[in-house]
Amino acid sequence: MAEAGRAPEAVGPVSTGTVPAAATWGLLAAWVVHDLEELAAIPGWSRRARPRLRRELPWVPERVWDRLDVSPAHNATAIGLMGLVVAAAAAAGARTGGRSGFYQTVLLGFGLHAVTHVAQSAATRGYTPGVVTAPLVVAPFSLWAWSRLRAAGVPAAPGGGAAAVAAFPVTLGAVHGLAALLTRGRREKRRKK
Repeated sequence: MAEAGRAPEAVGPVSTGTVPAAATWGLLAAWVVHDLEELAAIPGWSRRARPRLRRELPWVPERVWDRLDVSPAHNATAIGLMGLVVAAAAAAGARTGGRSGFYQTVLLGFGLHAVTHVAQSAATRGYTPGVVTAPLVVAPFSLWAWSRLRAAGVPAAPGGGAAAVAAFPVTLGAVHGLAALLTRGRREKRRKK
C-alpha cells in the first residue's frame, strides 16, 4: 500500500528504453509493401484461379467464389480503408511509445495474418494474393517490432492476443462492407453498360 503523498509502485515491467519509430511507423510501411502486392494481384486472380479451386474444393459454396471476385475499385477502396486503420494504429503506437493497446492489437493481428496467407496458399496449392510478402515482410517485421517493444520494457496490452484474433475478421468484414457501399454506384453503372 502506498503512503500518503507517494505514488503507488508500478505494476509490471518498467520501461528500460525507447521504442524506435521504425517499430511503430514501420507497421504502416510494412503494411504498404504487403498490400501493394495484394492491390496488384487481387484483380483478376479469383477469376483465373476459380476453375481450378472449384475442382479442388468442390464443397465450397458457389456464393463464396462469387464474393471473392471483387472489382478493382472495391479492392482499392477496401485496401485504402484498411490503410486508415493501420495508419491510426501506427500513430497511436508512436504517440504512446508502443504502449497503445490499439497499436499492439493491430501489430499482432498483422503478424498473425501472415499465417492465414501461407495457409490459404497451402490449401489451394498455389499462389494467393499476399503470400509472397507475408513471410518476407509481414512476419519478420512483426517479430522484430515485438522484440523492440520487449527490449524497451513495454508491457503487452491486456487481452491483446484475443482482441487481435477477434478484431481481424470483424475489421475485415467492416472494411469490405464499407467498400461495397462506397463502390455501389460504380458497380451499378457497369451492370447497365
